[in-house]
Amino acid sequence: MIHSKNMLTGITVASFLESTIVPVPLEAMLIPLMQARRERLWLIALMATLGCIVGAVFGYAMGYFLFDLVGDWFIQTFSNPEQFDRVKQQMQSQGFWFVMTVGISPVPFQIAMLAAGATQFSLLYFLLATAVARSVRYFGLAAVVYIAGNKAEALIKRYKILAVIGLTAVVVLLWWLFNTFA
Repeated sequence: MIHSKNMLTGITVASFLESTIVPVPLEAMLIPLMQARRERLWLIALMATLGCIVGAVFGYAMGYFLFDLVGDWFIQTFSNPEQFDRVKQQMQSQGFWFVMTVGISPVPFQIAMLAAGATQFSLLYFLLATAVARSVRYFGLAAVVYIAGNKAEALIKRYKILAVIGLTAVVVLLWWLFNTFA
């Protein structure tokens, strides 16, 4: 797949699937691919981001239009009723920041997509938060590969938890500042 002419399409499809039905992080595939194809590094990050955004629209639409039919299955598969009720409350009061936090953290993004759709959260704000969060995630990986080269995979494995905690803390701090001073 690394040198396939369909590599970018494959990344987009994989990102779509990762954001909708396969709750397995895409990073395991992206990092080695970015290292092997540094000349297409930023395009790989862009296609992963676009695939995720398209998947997010799909998940939002499922929550918005089909929640009564498929919502119970998604909740049982990816969450539990109590957690989903908390998510719905968060969406109604702090949707943008909630989507940003879930989009950066290792929490399955399906929860945010369904909650946004099921609560009829603004599609524009949902897409904006999704695009920012996933851009931080995928372009951040690309930046590490660009700077560290072949050492990127080892660095990411070593500091992944610390980076996720740091990025999540930054988003939560921005969220708090926004609520405090807005």
